[in-house]
Amino acid sequence: MNESRITGYLDRLGVARPAVPDAQSLRALQLAHLKAVPFENLSIHLGEPISLESEALFEKIVERRRGGFCYELNGLFAELLTALGYRVTLLAARVFKGSRPGPLFDHLALRVDLDEPWLVDVGFGDFADAPLRLDERAEQKDDAGVSQIGPAPSGHGDLDVVHNGDPAYRLTARPYELDDFVPMCWWQATSPESHFTRSPVCSMRTDEGRITISGSKLIHTASGERTEHVLREGDLLPAYADHFAITLDRLPSMGR
Repeated sequence: MNESRITGYLDRLGVARPAVPDAQSLRALQLAHLKAVPFENLSIHLGEPISLESEALFEKIVERRRGGFCYELNGLFAELLTALGYRVTLLAARVFKGSRPGPLFDHLALRVDLDEPWLVDVGFGDFADAPLRLDERAEQKDDAGVSQIGPAPSGHGDLDVVHNGDPAYRLTARPYELDDFVPMCWWQATSPESHFTRSPVCSMRTDEGRITISGSKLIHTASGERTEHVLREGDLLPAYADHFAITLDRLPSMGR
C-alpha cells in the first residue's frame, strides 16, 4: 500500500497517521474503523462481484466508501496495518453456530504482534471495540461488552473466542494468505446455504451503540436498549445514505 493509499484510507477512517505502531494507536485505528466502515453484504444482493484483490478492495471500501464482510474488511485493514509498520498475520476461524463451530475459513481475523500478540477484528459485526490480548485468559472488557479467549477443546493450539457470553469463533494458530480465503468467500457469496445470501444486512458501531438495516428493518441499539421498525421500500435507499453514507442506485434484493 503506497503513501497515497495510506492517506486515503486514514481519511476514510477520520484519523491521523500514528506516530508509532503501538498498542494505543492500534486500539484507535480499530475503533475508528468500526465507526466509519460498515459490516455489510450488499454486493451479494446487488449482483456485484466480490474480489479480494487489493485494488478492488481499496476501490470499494475507500474510494466508493462502502463496507464489506470479514474477508474484505480485515483483508484490507491488514494491508493498512502492515504499511503503518505493524506485524500482521491472517488467521482463519470457524464461526460458531450454536455450540458447534462451522468450517475452516468461515471467518478471517488478524493477529498483530507487538510486545505481545493481539487479536484484531473489524469484520465480525457486533464484536469487541478494542483489540484483544491473545495470551490473556481472563475476561477483557470494553464499551462493546466482555470478551474472553481460551483454549479450544479440539487442541492443536486453537482458541475459542467468546463475546458477551456467546461463543463467537474458533481461531486457528496457523498463518494464511488472503488468497487462501477466496474459495470460502465465493461460497459465502453464492451458496443458498450461506446466511449471507439470505438477506441484505448493513451494520455499524455508533457512539451510543449500533445501527443496522437488516432486510427492511432499521434497528437502533443505544445504551443497551434496542428499537426497530420496518422501513417502506421508498425509505430504504435514503436510510442507507443517511445512516451509512452509502449511495445506491437500486435496492438490494431481499434474498436469493
